[in-house]
Amino acid sequence: MEVIIVKIDDMRKMAKMEFAHTEAEHQRMLQQLEKAGFDPRNIYQELEMSSRYVNTHRDTSYSNTTVSLHSHNYIELLYCRTSAGVEYLIGSDRYRLQKGDIVYVPPGVSHRPILPEKLTVPYERDVLWISQEFMENMLQMFPDDTMAQRDHSVPIRTAGTRWEFLEEVFRAGVLEEEQKRPGWESAVMGNTLLIFTYMKRMYIERSAGTMKAEKPELLDRITAYIEQYYPEHITVDDLARKFYVSNSTISHLFKQKMGVSLYRYITQRRLIAAKSLIAEKVAMEEIAHRVGFADYSTFYRAFRQEYGISPRQFSQL
Repeated sequence: MEVIIVKIDDMRKMAKMEFAHTEAEHQRMLQQLEKAGFDPRNIYQELEMSSRYVNTHRDTSYSNTTVSLHSHNYIELLYCRTSAGVEYLIGSDRYRLQKGDIVYVPPGVSHRPILPEKLTVPYERDVLWISQEFMENMLQMFPDDTMAQRDHSVPIRTAGTRWEFLEEVFRAGVLEEEQKRPGWESAVMGNTLLIFTYMKRMYIERSAGTMKAEKPELLDRITAYIEQYYPEHITVDDLARKFYVSNSTISHLFKQKMGVSLYRYITQRRLIAAKSLIAEKVAMEEIAHRVGFADYSTFYRAFRQEYGISPRQFSQL
């Protein structure tokens, strides 16, 4: 089945529903997308913003099957609404999330949640997508705005702090986009500025908890190695020798935790790097070499299989 680069509003139209709030609605949405020629297994790989500046929505996951390693050309800001035993991988750092955590993912950074095999409750989060143009405009209007100038990719914890009220601020933006009442786009942008203002104060006052990455386990050591050496030739045999484990241990670990094979994970990481280089207008043949593909034809096939369009088509979006 072909994967398609698609805007979130177009995806909802193909699914014949605006938002899915229950597991049954979520499953119906995936079935409708599949009928429309959209691969639900890669639902996060190809979603693009509908707005020029800001989009926000509630997102719910019931399993690990539809969330793979991906990146965006915009900022993604997540507010975790449930403590579902979810871990979050940002680059090579893994964080254990709980209700009230805020995750900030800069453009071009590889990331994905890692869900338990059996979720006791759905993994729910409020999601903000903010374009780089919006951030540039904000920096022009407010030159001293540290939120626009700094990388805040380490998640922050609001539970047990005076910032717990941010749950309602995130929800207010989501409701505006869901209900689409007159002036809703202005309301969403204003709400986003309010969230950034509060986050700026959190960082300056150190009044919220800055989270630490989990103590590295085998998976973390391997993903950190891939993060550093993905342009090079990496095989499961190489990793097994380096980390003193069996091939089957590594293969099982990636299937269990990531839901994909080691080879697929490495390919996804290379393609994330390739998308950033495409945005920088680097020559396609050079991109293939720089991110670790043997030649352009191999890169082309992998890119088309993952995203549903060719690298050159992607460069024209």
